[in-house]
Amino acid sequence: MRLLLLSAAACAAQTFLLDSMEGLSTRRVVAVVAEHKGKKGVRVTEPPGQTGENEDRVVLLPVKDFESGVIEAEISGEPGPGAAGGARGFVGIAFRVSDTPNTFDAFYLRPTNGRADDQVRRNHSAQYISHPQYTWSLLREKEPKKYESYVDLQPGEWTRVRIEVDGVKAKLFVHGASQPTLIVNDLKQGAWKGQVGLWIGPGTIGHFRNVKVTKK
Repeated sequence: MRLLLLSAAACAAQTFLLDSMEGLSTRRVVAVVAEHKGKKGVRVTEPPGQTGENEDRVVLLPVKDFESGVIEAEISGEPGPGAAGGARGFVGIAFRVSDTPNTFDAFYLRPTNGRADDQVRRNHSAQYISHPQYTWSLLREKEPKKYESYVDLQPGEWTRVRIEVDGVKAKLFVHGASQPTLIVNDLKQGAWKGQVGLWIGPGTIGHFRNVKVTKK
């Protein structure tokens, strides 16, 4: 992994090309360097035989004190072979990850929903969660439509995402858009410092590259 440090004037910025596993650690996933769609990055999957709906599947970057700032990345997700019928290729970025690391906030995508022939399913293309208490299902039940949104996606395609975090507020931007796909004004963990991770959900093959973390 080549780590690029920018000047203090540009805040504390780190760019992870993800062309090696150096400095990365894993939880409930298998991660290897691989080429996908002609681009090199890290491929993340579930370990063989893993079952359950745990959402703390992450590859942790060597970023220990992210509180507010910007996270940018290229990500790709698609259901893996033999994935359950409800698999959507769940792929995203976790932030303010605890040392455990079973507590974090995250934005993620459901790529197979982006062009589904069902408007309700399309409306569930992008999601915010706060693990472990505020799961997608609880948030959808308690406050429908507030923590998820539509965005055009295709399974397995590289997708640019940008997450802006400021205190208890965060925004998700997709495809380089100037307007956010999803806005959250009440991050459930509050404002505190933590790690940054590459996140996948059940039954997913995820790819990640060019992750840039800029701390305020």
